[in-house]
Amino acid sequence: MNRSASPLIAFAVAALGIAIFSSMDALMKGLVIALGTYNALTWRMLAGTVVSGVPYALSRPRWPAPAVMRIHMVRGLVSAVMAYLFFWGLGRVPMAQAIALSFIAPIIVLFLAALILKERITRVALIASMMAFAGVLVILWGQARAELGPEAFWGAIAILVSAVCYAWNIILMRQQSLVAGPGEVAFYQTLIVTAIYLLAAPWLMVAPPLDQVPALVLAAMLATASLFLLSWAYARAEASYLAPTEYTGFLWATLWGWVVFGERVSLFTVAGAALIVGGCILAAGRRDHAPVADSEAHLP
Repeated sequence: MNRSASPLIAFAVAALGIAIFSSMDALMKGLVIALGTYNALTWRMLAGTVVSGVPYALSRPRWPAPAVMRIHMVRGLVSAVMAYLFFWGLGRVPMAQAIALSFIAPIIVLFLAALILKERITRVALIASMMAFAGVLVILWGQARAELGPEAFWGAIAILVSAVCYAWNIILMRQQSLVAGPGEVAFYQTLIVTAIYLLAAPWLMVAPPLDQVPALVLAAMLATASLFLLSWAYARAEASYLAPTEYTGFLWATLWGWVVFGERVSLFTVAGAALIVGGCILAAGRRDHAPVADSEAHLP
């Protein structure tokens, strides 16, 4: 693959991928409320397998090498756990709070990238992430003043555990993107997660109402587009450099939470968002990125 793109372009593409994924989250919250977590996720993944599989098959791909397939399998397993916990929690807490809680992931990524990918943690990257994380703390302080009940508490716990899985998922995405094209990544990610969820189909799966099918298909299309864009970006810039783009998801979650679900935005949210945007701007201006390493060095 040709990876000769500037890191700033990769940053912008990753931010676009997050924006699309956040829009999918809004659709999925409604589907989780209507269908339940398992059925909303399983039917979306089934639709996604078709959406990602058709263009991948038309590209006449070769079977992935064993080492590459291992990355696909590991990321698929981690993603299955991560997605279920996140969307279970999302159905119980406001979107902005859910996304804010998930922002511990990019902080963890900095250290996992250094440990697993041998990436250097620069002072600018650390300051940018900590600045954005400070914004998250401001938001959580404001959210703690609201009485959301025990369901929201357990939803928050599920999202925090999901965020730890997502930190590992970002590292796996970087490894995967260095050895496979975006189409392959999107297809195998969706296929493997679908296969895992279908193991419980005899006991949990129920056909969705016809009026929910368009939303499921649209969610699958948005998820596939996001996976494609993020894979493209992570093949061209380091995980520690792109991780702060995750924070832009909060802005979209705030917008869709207000427009679709009538969730109010507090002054704490506005102040925290300002810190988040500032951190992302600082991260995007970083120029000391390391070149993309040899893909073989990132195979597990």
